[in-house]
Amino acid sequence: MAGRLAGKVAIVTGGAKGLGAADARLLAKEGAKVVLTDVDSAGEALAKDIGAEFQRHDVTDEAAWAALIDGVMVRHGRLDVLVNNAGIVLPGTILTQTTEQYRKQMAVSVDGTFFGCKYAIPAMAKSGGGSIINMASTASKRGYAPVVAYSAAKGAVEGITRSVAAFCIGAKNGVRCNSIHPGTIDTPMVANFGRAMIDAGLAPAPTGQNAPDPNLGRPEDIGNLVVFLASDEAKFLNGQEFVADAGATALPGELPR
Repeated sequence: MAGRLAGKVAIVTGGAKGLGAADARLLAKEGAKVVLTDVDSAGEALAKDIGAEFQRHDVTDEAAWAALIDGVMVRHGRLDVLVNNAGIVLPGTILTQTTEQYRKQMAVSVDGTFFGCKYAIPAMAKSGGGSIINMASTASKRGYAPVVAYSAAKGAVEGITRSVAAFCIGAKNGVRCNSIHPGTIDTPMVANFGRAMIDAGLAPAPTGQNAPDPNLGRPEDIGNLVVFLASDEAKFLNGQEFVADAGATALPGELPR
């Protein structure tokens, strides 16, 4: 049903490429006015292509969040959707992950999500309600030794999501908050992570011709779920975790890759 987000204003963080780019493109296709943010200026070209706005934005900066939300309210008078998508993954086990790497991943995923929710909720409440969609990961669902800090960060995103949903239910402000837990998706971040794993000696270098991974998803697989959760069709969904991984977490053993 085209145009099911018509009239809604959406912010997508980390929107320059990968999952964020797919989210922004599909939200705009359904009629939302999208404000795409990223520290990567490549987001400017994408925003122009899909009729969105681009704003350079560091999600770890609380003052930048306040300015972003204030600006959206001044320009558009409302905020209906926030996709807290920005995140990074740096390989490391509990023994090899550096403190700097740990803190960097926590800052982007956890601080970014915390600040986003904190400043979006009042704006959404003034708009009559809204949908916050926090991007978590299946890495928080199953033990995966090479990404200890990333797993911890995404586990924190789960907890923030449930707490935000509980707060908004109590406040009766019409704001919903759900999390999405993608499996392995064909994005630049995943490709870069794979190379970093090999460089760190945490994964073997590929040999020969590998068969396509049946658990490797496309960014649009997640973007379609984002569109649904952003829409009024999902008005009865709040505080929930949506795993999108082709069933990988239903299988024994570690996550793919």
